[in-house]
Amino acid sequence: MTFSIVARAADGESWGVAVASKFLAVGAVVPAAVAEVGAIATQADANVAYKGIALAHLDEGATAQVALDRLLEEDEGRADRQVGIVDVDGNAATHTGTDCLDWAGGATGEGYAVQGNVLTGPEVVEAMQRAFEGSDPAAPLAHRLLAALAAGDEAGGDRRGRQSAALLVVSEGAGYAGGDDIAVDLRVDDHAAPVAELGRLLDLNDLYLTASTEEEKVPVDDELRRELEAFATDRGHRDFAAWVGTENYEMRVDPELTWIDQRVLEVVRGTA
Repeated sequence: MTFSIVARAADGESWGVAVASKFLAVGAVVPAAVAEVGAIATQADANVAYKGIALAHLDEGATAQVALDRLLEEDEGRADRQVGIVDVDGNAATHTGTDCLDWAGGATGEGYAVQGNVLTGPEVVEAMQRAFEGSDPAAPLAHRLLAALAAGDEAGGDRRGRQSAALLVVSEGAGYAGGDDIAVDLRVDDHAAPVAELGRLLDLNDLYLTASTEEEKVPVDDELRRELEAFATDRGHRDFAAWVGTENYEMRVDPELTWIDQRVLEVVRGTA
């Protein structure tokens, strides 16, 4: 009772899953991804064991279709399963079991697989395909996945209604302070408009948990440094670094204060 998309970024450096459903905390069940390996969505009568098994097959060099075939061969409940897989090279495969509840189906394209069950109709999958294929290939994968999910939601989505949504994207070294590969891991577990709420959270994720690009960095000279330090001390902080830590802007300000992100500077100056 879910619709999802699994995909690899056009540059071959990110893999991810976006999913929505009239189901509590769909992000706890459906998506899984490993950087430099691939991504999977398991749904309908979801077999959560598929996630680890499929990723292990992919890690051993199996293509998406081979990994999917192996999953189904070993599962007597395959008629009730729905699965989408994308591998390290962007090959994609999807499966909709014969006993999945209508409307159910899926489609694949270059670098992605879309699938859904208990949908209002095939227009949901078709809208997701158009949105993903029509998005800017150079855009961050998370935003392309969200655009596809939003298109499916607008086209009717889960015919039972809305409840939860999730977005998972992995890329080597893309996690907090470069400590892991999780670029985006967001869940809306119970909400009247989960896809829209997921979009709001992605905007916050971009601000707080995504490193500044070179274009966003403003060099800090002596005059600006004095302005920043005065701003922080006027608000009771030890120094500007303490304010940055308090406000969770660590990914957006250089520890040595040689640069500051343009958006954080706008916050400081009250122009955001």
